[in-house]
Amino acid sequence: MSGLSVGKRLGDAVFEAAYLSLVTLFIAFSVIPIVVAVVLSFDARGFIGPFPPTQFSLRWYESFMADSYYHDGLVTSLIVATVATLVSTVAGTLAAIGLSRASFRGRGALQAALLSPLVVPNVVLGFGMLIFASRLGIIDGMTRLIMGHILITFPYVMRTTAASLVGIKASYYEAALSLGAKPWKALAQVTLPLARTGIFAGAVFGFVTSFDDVGVSLFLTDAFTFTLPVAILAQMRANLDLTIAALSVIFIVATVLLIVLLDRLAGLDAIVGRGVYGR
Repeated sequence: MSGLSVGKRLGDAVFEAAYLSLVTLFIAFSVIPIVVAVVLSFDARGFIGPFPPTQFSLRWYESFMADSYYHDGLVTSLIVATVATLVSTVAGTLAAIGLSRASFRGRGALQAALLSPLVVPNVVLGFGMLIFASRLGIIDGMTRLIMGHILITFPYVMRTTAASLVGIKASYYEAALSLGAKPWKALAQVTLPLARTGIFAGAVFGFVTSFDDVGVSLFLTDAFTFTLPVAILAQMRANLDLTIAALSVIFIVATVLLIVLLDRLAGLDAIVGRGVYGR
């Protein structure tokens, strides 16, 4: 065996070992915090002490169930995230379809402006939306939150929908028109079904972004209307305890159960779609 072959195999082995090490570290970095949160959520101590805990109980889950402050924040987050995602999904999908077919001067600038919330810090967006709402005389916390969350969720739907439209040939839509379909019907029965993967992915990203947002929500809440992340942040500053760990575990379990339920009832492929080339 030549020295070149031995060196090549040695190099491949070193690369494979380094690759596996990086993957292992990434998985550990992602999973260990979740494991720690799950274990601490059952800690019986009334303070955050050394890990692992020596006694276990459900006191922090009972604390969450009895705390109306968290409940109010949860309800507000669900309402805001749902409304913002629905509006953003419709508006973002239409914007993506319109820009993908249009050809005019300034198209790139318009697209960049619509996607700018992806790169502008949320603190800046929140402050700007607060000033904008004040100028319009909007003082209702729920209305301001929905406006701000539409702003930050819209780009996700638009971007993922635009990406999915790249793989859809314009001839499909044109063929439907040539066969007598009206434009809105061709859009609803041809373009949207083919682009549903991007639309659904954008809606999911948008909902998660809205539900998890702190930067924008901090500026738009009021004394009676606040989201769950804002409530958690306020409690962390006032009285840090492990109720937050219990809350995290509840949402992890709820997410897993939702995915399993969707897969059992309809199948994730049927809901999300397999893309243009997997149909």
